[in-house]
Amino acid sequence: MKIIFLGTPNFAVPILEMLNKYYEVVLVVTKKDARGNHNKVIYSPVKEKALELGLKIFQPEHLKDDYETILNTKADALITAAYGEFIPSKVLNAFKFKLNVHGSLLPKRRGGAPIQRAILEGDSITGITIMEMAKRMDAGKIYSQKSIPILPSDNSTTLFTKLSIIGRDLLKDTLPSIFDGTNLGVMQDESLATFSYVLTKDDELLDFNKDSIAIFNQIRALALTPGAYFKFKDQPYKILASKVVNTTSMAKPGTIISLNKEFVIKTKDSAISILKIKPAGKKEMDILNFLNGQRIFKEEDVIGD
Repeated sequence: MKIIFLGTPNFAVPILEMLNKYYEVVLVVTKKDARGNHNKVIYSPVKEKALELGLKIFQPEHLKDDYETILNTKADALITAAYGEFIPSKVLNAFKFKLNVHGSLLPKRRGGAPIQRAILEGDSITGITIMEMAKRMDAGKIYSQKSIPILPSDNSTTLFTKLSIIGRDLLKDTLPSIFDGTNLGVMQDESLATFSYVLTKDDELLDFNKDSIAIFNQIRALALTPGAYFKFKDQPYKILASKVVNTTSMAKPGTIISLNKEFVIKTKDSAISILKIKPAGKKEMDILNFLNGQRIFKEEDVIGD
């Protein structure tokens, strides 16, 4: 069975490794190289793995305008996992098998950020769906699913890692029945469909006028990248871990109510204690290390004023 694989981030790497082990991957499609500091070229995790495995790589600027390389492979199946771009209908129609490894329990959380928004919006459960790709976003037939709980200790980074392994194993177990025609899939119930659109810059900014649990979830949903943040004296501070704490303080939301071996900020209903922080241009720090050297924040300062 000849397979074309499309993927970009770390989430997709275990899936590519599995496909290469059990099938013939004739082409890996991934996003264009990024540019880092000092114009350094940065490969996607999938490109790095494909190079390691000696696989042929295709990096179109925009797949909708440049897909002949895919069609010319004459492969049997097209499989995607977090590629990051819509697949044109002309490409989908060229393959008998066109599958996607999606990070939610469809039809809930269609869209580009199901894992982050599951945490952000306080879901207690998530999972993986092996589905058929269709013209409409994440609306194809479902072949298999597996669910896991979202733990309070989870953030988007840990959940991506867990789900990538589940996706790898579920796809491995499901592909034989799809390829031999015994698994025809089931249509999604459109009445249950919800959407989790890609995160925006507005989603990253912390607002201490919200309830503590909402802020706690926002920090988890964006950790470790891109990171939720607040601004103080025009400087951004990314918050990568926190916990909810009770307080009797009647201070206004955003007020720093403790800097004594902890960094506690009043919220609408209680308070948030910051556990890990990353000032602009500096490395991530545990809060004790940050407090030992900082002279910027004082108790009763108000963040957001």
